[in-house]
Amino acid sequence: MEVFIGMKVYADLHIHSKYSGGSSEKMNIPTLVSYALIKGLKLLGTGDCLNPHWLRELKDDLIHVGGGFYAYRLNPEVLFVVECEVGTVFEFNGKSRRVHHVILMPSLEVAEQLSDVLSRYGDVESNGRPVFNMHPSELVDLVLGVEESCFIFPAHIWTPWWSMFGSFSGVDRVEDCYGDRVDKIYAIETGLSSDPEMNWRVSQLHRFTILSFSDSHSPYPFRLGREACLFNLDKMEYLELINAIKSRDPRRFLMTIEVDPAYGKYHWSGHRNCNVGPLPPEEARKLNYICPVCGRKLTKGVEDRVEELADKPRGFKPENAIPFIKVLPLQTIIAFSMGISEDDISKLNSGKVWSLYANLVSKFGSEFNVLLDAPIDEIAKTSTPLIASYIKNLRYGKYSIKPGFDGVYGRINMFGSSMDLRDFINR
Repeated sequence: MEVFIGMKVYADLHIHSKYSGGSSEKMNIPTLVSYALIKGLKLLGTGDCLNPHWLRELKDDLIHVGGGFYAYRLNPEVLFVVECEVGTVFEFNGKSRRVHHVILMPSLEVAEQLSDVLSRYGDVESNGRPVFNMHPSELVDLVLGVEESCFIFPAHIWTPWWSMFGSFSGVDRVEDCYGDRVDKIYAIETGLSSDPEMNWRVSQLHRFTILSFSDSHSPYPFRLGREACLFNLDKMEYLELINAIKSRDPRRFLMTIEVDPAYGKYHWSGHRNCNVGPLPPEEARKLNYICPVCGRKLTKGVEDRVEELADKPRGFKPENAIPFIKVLPLQTIIAFSMGISEDDISKLNSGKVWSLYANLVSKFGSEFNVLLDAPIDEIAKTSTPLIASYIKNLRYGKYSIKPGFDGVYGRINMFGSSMDLRDFINR
């Protein structure tokens, strides 16, 4: 058997800059590099590369290091891929559909060209994530017309709004979104509220590579890299990365890193404004997805939507499936051990939490090393026995989460009681 030895790289290729709505002002290259190193990420998307203001900053801050990858001028340890997310609004079967797409590009020069082309169809300056009134198939043509090595895939495909299968504005088939250009689509992104296991139940998705990235609007490690992919690249080059994704070569694409889908903001149904939820699928169906308080539509959960399109039983796994690992952000685990809820972001970044976090990362090199590889007894010595026990339970699925709903993140209920006991790598 051939033994393939490459460079293992944790990658988060869907993020945003400070120019996207709802993003932190700290979403700049120096800060991203600092937190990426702490997290264990070696490859990041630039985010928002069509925005002229951000594009100027990228040109100032980044240098091309070869093969379509870039690095920060003052610290080349983290590499960047030119990337953006865009929205398309189009009509299908008499209804307006709104879908987000991620685009990867081989250079900043291509980004500048594409920004110029797409500026004729929408405003690329006012937001880091522009919206264009066009069919996704037209977007594919325009992107590949500028540079055929660009790579486009639908973002967070199950999110209720702005996604390919979204309950409010999506469609039921990939072809309904991309039309006769579906052959140019090679991958889909799970989003926080679904994982590969859920997507495996939908056979129309079996031909696509499953990707998982953070869609982060904040540089902090409880957001950046909360979902990522682990590649084993022979060469640190853009085309090598794209080929690893397209081919689903298990030697080069090792696994995806997933937060538990219950942690995502739309896993179950509910109506936040009326304090209704989270509702499991069977309860939401009994209500016909109508809020019992105000009479408006509930925000349908991702699990419900997957069930609508699924044609395979729970537990089904395609032959060519890439493995995945479920994790939770280390800061969230530390905060839970101290009785702090993630609802309070300021406390999640408090000195007490950050001190324990910094000790662990300093000892073991990165958050990913702490969560996935570090010896439990050494974690206990460096932090607390309670935190060590939580990380051990995390690795084996021995925890439970109150599911997220209608824009509310899921919350850890407990560690040590398993809803789904398994080896921590899904095989």
